[in-house]
Amino acid sequence: MLTLALLSFLVSAIFVFVLMRHARRHARRYGADMPQRFHYGHTPRVGGIGIFLGMSAGWLVAAVIPHRFNLGYPLTTSASLAVLACLLPAILGGVAEDLTQRVRVEYRLLLTIGSAGLLCSLLGYGVTRLGVGWLDAQLLAFPILGVLLAAFAIGGLPHAFNIIDGYNGLAGTVAVLTCLAIAHVALQLGDRQLAVVVLCLAGATGGFLVWNYPKGKIFAGDCGAYVWGMVIGWVCVALVQRHALVSPWFPVMLLVYPLCETFFSIYRKMARGQSPGHADALHFHQLVFRRIVRPVLGDDEARELLVRNSKTAPYLWMFSAVSMVPAVLFWRQTVVLLAFTVLFALAYVFAYLAIVRFKVPDWLRF
Repeated sequence: MLTLALLSFLVSAIFVFVLMRHARRHARRYGADMPQRFHYGHTPRVGGIGIFLGMSAGWLVAAVIPHRFNLGYPLTTSASLAVLACLLPAILGGVAEDLTQRVRVEYRLLLTIGSAGLLCSLLGYGVTRLGVGWLDAQLLAFPILGVLLAAFAIGGLPHAFNIIDGYNGLAGTVAVLTCLAIAHVALQLGDRQLAVVVLCLAGATGGFLVWNYPKGKIFAGDCGAYVWGMVIGWVCVALVQRHALVSPWFPVMLLVYPLCETFFSIYRKMARGQSPGHADALHFHQLVFRRIVRPVLGDDEARELLVRNSKTAPYLWMFSAVSMVPAVLFWRQTVVLLAFTVLFALAYVFAYLAIVRFKVPDWLRF
């Protein structure tokens, strides 16, 4: 399996390098006045294409020679191609947005949910249990509800990753850590197929991060966020459905940072009378950048901004890891995971308000 991850890493790194060298023209279309912009110059936003190609290469090699990797569930070539085809509408929607900046968020949401619906229909996946008695009874009585819920969850997660994708190395590293956590649980259950799927994604993301962190030579863009969200969401649903030992709250706790960011952003914007799709600069990572990371002294303004940008991500890596550790330790215990999910959500709101009110301890700033 490490061979496949390494293959995905190399393929992704090569393609991202090529894109980085030959896709700069489109970057000029990304306005300098965009609220999400925290860099100088025109940086390509198509790194997600390299991630997708690297991951796909790993999957297809595993499918062609499955005996070489001793997969418990056959990862056939036809199944791999079918999954990639289901992902394609969402991926192409992300690429179109990265190249033009003109695809409305409503259309991109429809594309991701549509891709997720195709995926669930093709593979027969759905949310079969939530760890709450009466809700589980409804899901058992009306399976279509579980399919719709799975399609909504898988299709919504890409946009959660897109929200936290604001600084060099941030979303990519969160995706890698998430994939490693899922692979750890899958291997404990003997599910080598799902482990291979996420390890290939982790490897491909690593190939992208070589060029993205710390110097930000290329960004993942919407396409990259959609690859991370779609694949991780699908694997989480599959893991819970395949293995009764896995708590349905394991994926929630594992992904609670991007989920909290998404739901809190929706609430914050609606409370201000704005559309949830309206872009602003008030996300948690943006506040960390402006109010916790210390300014860098120097004459080169572009270099100062780059250094501050790259110093922002480690804060959020640690914040995200706080949720991943209990998820990995208690992946079978629903009550414990539910309690930790509530605690993290409260901690998120507390931390957000503390930053807004300038009540951050000085020892946290560097």
